[in-house]
Amino acid sequence: MFLYTLGIRLYNFGAKIIAPFNEKAKLYSQGREGLFEKLAEKVKPTDKNVWFHVSSLGEFEQGRPVIERFKELYPDYKIVLTFFSPSGYEIRKNYNGADYVFYIPKDTPKDAKKFLDIVNPKAVFFVKYDFWYNFLNEVHSRNIPLYIFSTIFRENQIFFKWYGGQYKKVLHFFTHFFVQDENSVKLLAKNGITNVTIAGDTRFDRVCEITKNAQNIPLVDKFVENNRIIVAGSSWPPDENTIFNALERIKQKHNVKLIIAPHEIHEAHLSAIEKSLNFKYIRFSKASETSIQDYEVLIIDNIGMLSRLYKYAEIAYVGGGFGSGIHNILEAVSYGIPVVFGTNYKRFKEAVDLVSLGSAATIRNADELYSVFDRYLSDKALLDRAGKISTEYVEKNLGAAEKILKEAKF
Repeated sequence: MFLYTLGIRLYNFGAKIIAPFNEKAKLYSQGREGLFEKLAEKVKPTDKNVWFHVSSLGEFEQGRPVIERFKELYPDYKIVLTFFSPSGYEIRKNYNGADYVFYIPKDTPKDAKKFLDIVNPKAVFFVKYDFWYNFLNEVHSRNIPLYIFSTIFRENQIFFKWYGGQYKKVLHFFTHFFVQDENSVKLLAKNGITNVTIAGDTRFDRVCEITKNAQNIPLVDKFVENNRIIVAGSSWPPDENTIFNALERIKQKHNVKLIIAPHEIHEAHLSAIEKSLNFKYIRFSKASETSIQDYEVLIIDNIGMLSRLYKYAEIAYVGGGFGSGIHNILEAVSYGIPVVFGTNYKRFKEAVDLVSLGSAATIRNADELYSVFDRYLSDKALLDRAGKISTEYVEKNLGAAEKILKEAKF
């Protein structure tokens, strides 16, 4: 794996070079400066430590039910949580469900050994993806129980390509796989790996918890009042163009307002959204309870509110389907509403399932989006039926965290 490790070194060197010009690269590089000194200062290798690793914010939310249930079952253990991405670490670095929160060091043999010498974990849990070869190899060589959960395997992944033989070795490092579906079991078995359990997706546990504890947002309450609401979450420019075009037509027929929470909230993107709108809009940060009800579009310019916003919606639109893939639709589905998204969704089991069941719809353009919105808003029985399917789907898939911790041994 010489070339792999060389690639890791070059990636980290490149991040340092572009750090002065790129905020994410800057956070990535600065977050790893003095990392081992901080680890050694806080983490005691003599403690009963368990290491959880997530890539970013989405995987953190996926791992959270297991982390918190682990803490309940084993209160005498210390949890070390690591992130790869600044977009996850910077938002959750003060998460009190873990005892320690750090960036993961770069994936080289030397750093992997150094990290594990300090942390000395009794067990290691990786969430979904992020197969860091040198870390996993070092964990395996020390005979530390190593688990991965909420993962899903497909034939187009590097492990199963003709040129992925070296990297396939990483799959043999794991003590056990907790996967989402039967296809993953079959694919792993075809490659000689049978230490596998279908546990499902821990995101169901997490979104259910969020939904149960979701509190009202007074400003949004005022905005909504007696209007029907569409919430567009994690949107990108292609999503926004489609939504705004459909909205112009749908508002001529239905008393509807839009709440939009874009995936990126930097000023250039927010300004572009505002220039695209032919409606009276207001940013959440500039709104007041005395006037917010006068606006037709509410633009959410903060992070962390989206999961509570879906409770106001009759229909949700989730972005990313015109790009690399849709974002989390389960946050919306957990409120018992139908969800709509673009065409790039087939890598996501829950999206495929819900399209098949009839509580999700995929669209290619604004005309199709208008038709979907109009169909749901015009037919209460259809809307209620789709909502019931969503609710039943979430309820059916709860319990993954419990299954994982019942089988994991350390």
